[in-house]
Amino acid sequence: MSTTYIGYTFKVQPTQPGTEILIAELGFAGFESFVENEEGVNAYIQKNDWHEGILDNIQILNNSEFQISYLKEEIAQVNWNEEWEKNFEPIEVDGKCAVRAPFHEKPSVTYDIVIEPKMSFGTGHHETTHMMLQHILNTDVADKKVLDMGCGTGVLAILAEMKGAKPIDAIDIDNWCYLNSLENVDRNNCQHISVYEGDVSLLDGKKYDIIIANINRNILLNDIPQYANCLNANGILFLSGFYTEDIPIITETCTKSKLKFEDKLEKNNWVALKFVNLQ
Repeated sequence: MSTTYIGYTFKVQPTQPGTEILIAELGFAGFESFVENEEGVNAYIQKNDWHEGILDNIQILNNSEFQISYLKEEIAQVNWNEEWEKNFEPIEVDGKCAVRAPFHEKPSVTYDIVIEPKMSFGTGHHETTHMMLQHILNTDVADKKVLDMGCGTGVLAILAEMKGAKPIDAIDIDNWCYLNSLENVDRNNCQHISVYEGDVSLLDGKKYDIIIANINRNILLNDIPQYANCLNANGILFLSGFYTEDIPIITETCTKSKLKFEDKLEKNNWVALKFVNLQ
């Protein structure tokens, strides 16, 4: 049986972080699928879940810092797998790790990750995910207890297990990401990853050797103290999801929580930072 969707084509200026913020707000409003493009994003919601005031609480539409226009149309049926398969090419990271779909040819790399990303964030194509994969590749995670916060597709947790980390918690507040991570964890035969749906409140009483958090800047600024409380002595915190110009405020917040800056990766103005717990 086909499902009828309402589709919106949003043009966003500037595209970043505008598109990222818009997707987050639309997700909370009930939109379930997104396809980004050079001008912004196409967003889709089932017709049964749509109503006339669906965009009334999308705050970025009233933010003078962004210019956003949109068109709406009714779509009889959307084949989501076909949509992302059109654009999803396999990637390799530093010649050691590949992220691919099941229909791609198996590459000759040490870590071969197979995912069905659907509309979840985290395929390795985005700069932040790519750099976080690099950080994990460059870190000894064997037998370390790891947290992947804002896990998206679960790809970072999966690479951590492939490199010997255990046990691993993967958490995302978005139900779609939670379900997608469960699928991808199973697809890669991971035995040591537990996936949870929720936010930083799930961390009470937990301790980790390594925390990976690829989320947006404002959430990180709010949650960094909690991450610090959850890190074991000399534990490592990897942060991404923000721009070069955000480094000072991120570093200041980490320093207040007794976290010491240690390393930085940068790609197209996106950054991924490494901090070490001094407590």
